Amino acid sequence: MKNITKISLALLSGLLIAASWPTSGFTPLIFIAFVPLIFLQDNSQQSTVNGQQSTVNKRDNIFLLSFLTFLVWNSLTTWWVWNSTPAGSIAMILLNSTFMATTFWLYHITRKKIFHNKKGFFLLILFFLAFENLHLTWQLNWPWLNIGNVFSHNHTWVQWYEFTGIAGGTIWVLLANILAYKVIKRLQDYKTTSSVTEQNPHTLNSSNLQFLKYSVPQILLFLAVVFVPIIASKIMYHSYEEKGEEVEVVVAQPNIDPWNEEFRLSAAEILNRNFSVAEPLITENTRFVLSPESSIHENIWLEKINYYRSIKESKLFSKNNDVTYVVGASTLGMSYDKNDFAARKFYDADEYYYSYNTALSINDTTDIQIHQKSKLTPGVEMMPSWWFLRPIKNLAIDLGGTVGTLKSEDKVTVFDYGKYKAAPLICYESVFGGYVTDFVRNGANIIFVITNDGWWGDTPGHRQHFEMSKLRAIENRRSVARSANTGVSGFINQRGDVVESSNYWEPIGLRNTLNVNDEMTFYSRHGDYIYRAASFIAALVLCFTIVISIKKI
Repeated sequence: MKNITKISLALLSGLLIAASWPTSGFTPLIFIAFVPLIFLQDNSQQSTVNGQQSTVNKRDNIFLLSFLTFLVWNSLTTWWVWNSTPAGSIAMILLNSTFMATTFWLYHITRKKIFHNKKGFFLLILFFLAFENLHLTWQLNWPWLNIGNVFSHNHTWVQWYEFTGIAGGTIWVLLANILAYKVIKRLQDYKTTSSVTEQNPHTLNSSNLQFLKYSVPQILLFLAVVFVPIIASKIMYHSYEEKGEEVEVVVAQPNIDPWNEEFRLSAAEILNRNFSVAEPLITENTRFVLSPESSIHENIWLEKINYYRSIKESKLFSKNNDVTYVVGASTLGMSYDKNDFAARKFYDADEYYYSYNTALSINDTTDIQIHQKSKLTPGVEMMPSWWFLRPIKNLAIDLGGTVGTLKSEDKVTVFDYGKYKAAPLICYESVFGGYVTDFVRNGANIIFVITNDGWWGDTPGHRQHFEMSKLRAIENRRSVARSANTGVSGFINQRGDVVESSNYWEPIGLRNTLNVNDEMTFYSRHGDYIYRAASFIAALVLCFTIVISIKKI
């Protein structure tokens, strides 16, 4: 195979994956998008000699070819990060492409060592599941492009995520691609055989029968793998009934420009913009009002939280309207461990403090409830704490406001209102399915998302982020109320349907009624069990591969 052909196939795979990605992609393409890349790996170290496949000593660089595929995919689907930070965008795309290429390379090596490249396609699924699990748990987390997220724009196809989470989607996609490749390879082998035996009708007829015998079942299996989950999901979708009591919620979208207004306006003006779009919609039935991440712009010390003007105004707003106000804030707290990676030193004292990205639940009758963001955005809200990166911990990308590594919360905090219990997710936290199940297992029966997606401009970024909340709703059968500074605010029901949503770049409030559900799904109970199992098995496979390699030395 010529180098230009290999490069073209690698590019084709990247383009097909990107062309299937939300929110404007054509989703069915994902079922064949990995086929060119699988073809490259399966045909590595082979060439055609006199019409026959033969093994040669030339080594294909599978890592570089797959890196090209993943670079195209990452670039075309997450380029919008450039709008907030050009340098961070380049670093993120290059790093994630490298991680994905390394995953594919490990698949290539283990398949070659263990199965001599003749069997072992299942290893592709195994290693990608393990990689996605890593991306959900380590300090360079970026699960935005975990393959199962591709169906966020077609949520009626994946109602069974309530059993598997997005890991089920990853298995579905890769299994379909492997089967599609096998069908194409069977057809390719048939054409090669036909060209050699076309002079002998008897041999040709026998070849045709053999082709039909083996190819038809493969085609039927591929079609079944693609369509049976969709049909099952459609049945689940149409038979599902909303569960639980109704609650009325108002969400505010104040539409504050993060580049030119957010850090120039006074804290009072920012709060007033939130109040002004929400208050006209409040009725006697309204129970909650949501405002976006970082709507309170005073630097609030948690030890003295009730003394701040923004808190007093929020309490007054809550009291006058008889609602609970859930709002985002930047807060500070004392640190008594100077060796903690997130601890910051006062410039004028030998003492340390923490900075948090916080969700507050404020009303006039109970103490303020506090949730500190746990899933921090790499490069923006935290730098990895690995020893060799410690000197640059405060070089996180400056998007205004608090810069440097924030302190995260070690446990989930459910906002408890008696019969209503909310999971308060801050921005990036809504991307982590397994993390959300922690809130549900702790009693959450509704999901609140507060975010600021304005940094990305009018790009696919804020739309992709909104779509992922649909998957969280399905996985846990929990309704979602989402308040964005700008981007998409709205309401999502337990089937993942968008009940109501806002447009980009408009100051608006929305009011709707959602159901609160106390029943737990299988996925809510067990979390990312598929990812955990795959990671364990992948580790065993790698160890086995190392042992085989050592024994051959």
